[in-house]
Amino acid sequence: MARINLLPWRAERRKLREREFFIQLGVAAAVAVGLVVVWAMWMGMRIDNQNDRNAYLQGQIAQLKAENQQIKNLDKVRDRLLARKKIIEDLQANRSQMVHLFDELVKRTPASIRLTSMAQKGDLLTLTGVAQSNAAVADYMRNLEASPWLGAADLQKTEKQGSDSRMPYTFGIKVKMGMPKSGAPAGASSLAAMAVPTIPASASMSVAAKPTHPASTAAKSVKAGIEPQPSKPGAKP
Repeated sequence: MARINLLPWRAERRKLREREFFIQLGVAAAVAVGLVVVWAMWMGMRIDNQNDRNAYLQGQIAQLKAENQQIKNLDKVRDRLLARKKIIEDLQANRSQMVHLFDELVKRTPASIRLTSMAQKGDLLTLTGVAQSNAAVADYMRNLEASPWLGAADLQKTEKQGSDSRMPYTFGIKVKMGMPKSGAPAGASSLAAMAVPTIPASASMSVAAKPTHPASTAAKSVKAGIEPQPSKPGAKP
C-alpha cells in the first residue's frame, strides 16, 4: 500500500534554502569586511612608510641645503683669499718697482727740467713740472722712453708762462710704468750707462778741430825719449 506524505515539505525546504542563503550571505559579508579591514591596514602601513620616507628625504634635503650654504660661504672665503693672494703676489713682484722708478726719474731728469708733482693711478704715472724750453721737454720724454722701467711717454700739455724767467714752460706728461722685458738684471742698462762716461759734444768738437803739427809731434817724441821715424824721400812733410 502506497504512503502519502501530507506534510508541507516544500515550505520546509524553502526555509532551509533561505537559511543557507543567509548563512552564505553572512559569510560573504564577513569575508568582505575582513578583506576591507586588511586592505585598509595594508594601505595605512604603506602610507606610514611613505610618510617616514618623505620625512627622511626632507631631513636630507635640509642637511644638503645647509651644506650648500656652507659651500657657498667657503667659496666666498676662497675668493677673498685668492684676491688677497693675488694682491700679495703683485706687491711681491712690484715691490722693487718704485725704488727703480724713483732712481730712473732722478737719472733721466736733466738740469733743464724740474718736476713739481707726480701722481700714480694703476700703472700710469703723471708727471708735471717746468722746463727751460720745449726741446728740453722733448729730450726728457726721450729719456723716459729709454728707461727699461718706463714705457711710452704721452705729452698732455706744454705752455709758456712768465712766472719764472729761467724755466718759463710748464708741461704735463703721462708715462706707463712697466718691468724690464729682457732677461738681464734690472738696472744693467743704467749701470752700463754709468760705467761708460759721456763726452760732451763741445769737447769732442774742440778736440777734433785742434790741428796736429809734425814739428810739435816730433818735439814731443824727442822730449819723451822716443826718436822720430825718418821720413821717406819724396814724402810730404
